[in-house]
Amino acid sequence: MSTLLIEGGQRLSGAVEVEGNKNAALPLLAACLLTRDECVLTNVPRISDVEVMARLILDLGGEVEGIGSTTLRVRCPDIVKDEPDGALVGRLRGSVLLLGPLLARRGRAHLAPPGGDFPARRTIATHLEALEAMGAQQCSGTGHVLEATKGLKPTSIYLYEASVTGTETALLAAAAAPGTTEIRHAACEPHVVELCAFLAQLGAGISGAGTPTIRIEGGRALHGAEHRLWGDYIEAGSWAVVAAVTGGEIQVRGARAADMEVVGAVLERMQVYCTMSGETFTVNQARPRAAGRITTSLWPGFPSDLVSLVTVLATQADGQTLVHDWLYELRLFALEQLSGMGADLFLCDPHRIIVTGPRKLRGRPLDSRDLRSGMALIAAALAADGQSRLSPMETVERGYGRLVERLQGLGARVARMS
Repeated sequence: MSTLLIEGGQRLSGAVEVEGNKNAALPLLAACLLTRDECVLTNVPRISDVEVMARLILDLGGEVEGIGSTTLRVRCPDIVKDEPDGALVGRLRGSVLLLGPLLARRGRAHLAPPGGDFPARRTIATHLEALEAMGAQQCSGTGHVLEATKGLKPTSIYLYEASVTGTETALLAAAAAPGTTEIRHAACEPHVVELCAFLAQLGAGISGAGTPTIRIEGGRALHGAEHRLWGDYIEAGSWAVVAAVTGGEIQVRGARAADMEVVGAVLERMQVYCTMSGETFTVNQARPRAAGRITTSLWPGFPSDLVSLVTVLATQADGQTLVHDWLYELRLFALEQLSGMGADLFLCDPHRIIVTGPRKLRGRPLDSRDLRSGMALIAAALAADGQSRLSPMETVERGYGRLVERLQGLGARVARMS
């Protein structure tokens, strides 16, 4: 495990590039299992979660070239097993996306409990219900064992929860089910839309992407395709907050204007002035003010993945901000470490926190308990007086590639320690 040593108090400035969306890369890699032809993905984020998914495909008998680079070539002419390596599955919640393709190619899928952030609190019930509606049956065994001995069948299904990965699981399975499948109460996030676009490139019929009702014409012979991933708006929003909390000016390049609206709207409410030109999102030096209330919501509302970072920004804003994340509870618990840095926080309940600012933060040892709050604590440490040590750094590197290099490029005084 590695530790990130952070010397705070530096105003960061410059430009940073974001690569493809992590939450799109994982389902797109899973979709490559649906065809025997070669698929080429470019602008792939160089992060550990993507490497784990690529190695899961290798374990299943696929071929993957370019691991660790921004271009992956994937070929899956033969899938030799239906039980992916349990140790790899235990490192990645996105491994649940393998269920549909495995049922399509092998008629059976045996998945160990998926890992990732807070695995015990994040169920895959929505995913399993969708697969069962398409003819899969749950069998006894450790983890999740499903069989579709007669193949997957089209269905009409209402998702009890508008789960992103649940919608993606249903989409991947529906692409292999001959006939028309309708998914209602589907997630509308950009990475769901991107998966739909990629499945259409493979040859599936898709309509309604980006709306709560998606229709899939499945069962067609799927072929290879080449796709450039859209820029990661969550990572772009993270760098925008880093600029704001350090009083700096940063150009974030590579994200789409349509995706950055949800970030820019909240920053502007906090009087952090930002502009979008082409694929460049610029954050200008500002004195943040409290937003009053920030509430996460389903797309196109403010994303839960940024709630930890905006909470750190609220510690540097003048006034009180109520941050309400109705979806996840442990994101806010992880931010209790900010109190030890001098932040004025009042945790109302597992979903709501009141932040009073501005408060000068002090450096201290920090524990990166999950990906997003880990990046938020790095932002806090960059704004703090003195030195902080954050570990394990690998938690944050699941979603932020070349982190030390890019922070140093913006003027941060950071170093990696083994």
